[in-house]
Amino acid sequence: MSKKIIDVIIPAYNEEKSIGKVLGDIPWDLVREVIVCNNASTDNTAAVAREAGATVLDQPEKGYGAACLKGIEHLQSKTPENQPDIVLFIDGDYSDYPEEAVKVVQPILDEEMDMVIGSRALGNMEKGAMMPQQIFGNWLATNLISLFYNYTFTDLGPFRAIRYDKLIEINMEDRDFGWTVEMQVKAAKYKLRCKEVPVKYRVRIGVSKVSGTIRGTILAGHKILWTIFKLL
Repeated sequence: MSKKIIDVIIPAYNEEKSIGKVLGDIPWDLVREVIVCNNASTDNTAAVAREAGATVLDQPEKGYGAACLKGIEHLQSKTPENQPDIVLFIDGDYSDYPEEAVKVVQPILDEEMDMVIGSRALGNMEKGAMMPQQIFGNWLATNLISLFYNYTFTDLGPFRAIRYDKLIEINMEDRDFGWTVEMQVKAAKYKLRCKEVPVKYRVRIGVSKVSGTIRGTILAGHKILWTIFKLL
């Protein structure tokens, strides 16, 4: 079996203190290209990422999904023979453990899975790494997905891998807080072969753009629920 091409997409907004650590811990022997989508940062995120060897794309439109879509657009611009086999998504705040990338992509390589979610719920989560409202929101969202789609997930974790052809097939559209849940709901609707693997999770560097504010928490919660029901 020929070696699979794995590219990484990292959405990043004002992550100059963490993005270098993320890029330093990524197993570069596993991946071909690491794409940092600079999401309207006002600090030195882009410069730090370039210095660490990443391809940096500017996405002036704020939004987690908008940043990820910019990365996908970059991959689609390549000639067919240069497009990846697998896309790995990871956050730029150093809350995930990038060295666990091998664990996240392995079920696609060895078990013919289409998508793998790094589950913080199944793994070892540092105290304070997720706010109570995040934990409840994940529980509610994953239970609704189970109820409506008969697919079992334990987390909406951002650390995930998906086959590139399936990523294009599900036609991701969300431009902000609903990105992760949209991917999982569409995976269920399209009957993708999915698996979760336990991953470690630590307190992020810096302040969360979502759970760090009451407004962000409310907006994210609303968008996640709206996305689930919209796609029914």
